[in-house]
Amino acid sequence: MPKVGLFNIEAKQVGEIELSEVVFGAEVKPHVMHQVVVALLANKRQGTQSAKTRAEVSGGGIKPWRQKGTGRARQGSIRSPQWIHGGIVFAPKPRDYRVSTPKSMRKVAMKSALTSRVQDNQFLVLESLELAAPKTKEMIKILNAFEAKKTLIVTAESNENVYKSARNIEGVSVIPVNNINVYDLLKFEKILITKDAVSKIEEVYA
Repeated sequence: MPKVGLFNIEAKQVGEIELSEVVFGAEVKPHVMHQVVVALLANKRQGTQSAKTRAEVSGGGIKPWRQKGTGRARQGSIRSPQWIHGGIVFAPKPRDYRVSTPKSMRKVAMKSALTSRVQDNQFLVLESLELAAPKTKEMIKILNAFEAKKTLIVTAESNENVYKSARNIEGVSVIPVNNINVYDLLKFEKILITKDAVSKIEEVYA
């Protein structure tokens, strides 16, 4: 079973914690993680962009000049795409970019991402993370102790004090464990996670 250090908020190791072999010692499958990340990013797209085709712009009902004899190029409408204020060729329309991925694939991708972070020694487990009040200075002190810059902080439950303490720090994000996803696990350089959050991950994915 993989083992990692257990730290306090001063970055001092206070023990070790055994991780589930099924979740944190799985085979890393980059191609599955890639597919899931692509789907996650596609599903974030709103797909609300829209422009008008020549059939939808106003005006242009009459032929601007006669077909022959003027010396000018033939034109059928002042709302053709080559005209100023004309329609857009192949105009984008609202659409759904959603990509569906099987639940089993998402599960494999999550295990792969967690295992890769443990193997890279960028998975730091905290004994607990409790702040008496929202203090950005306190959070910066904790991050500096771990030499952590681009960091994802994972808590067992929504923690308002931790969230408010970190929300103004560039490159740092705080999420409860039930909101973690493969993209966030791979995007950040380090993962700071509480011991209780690790237990919840193992309950779901073991």
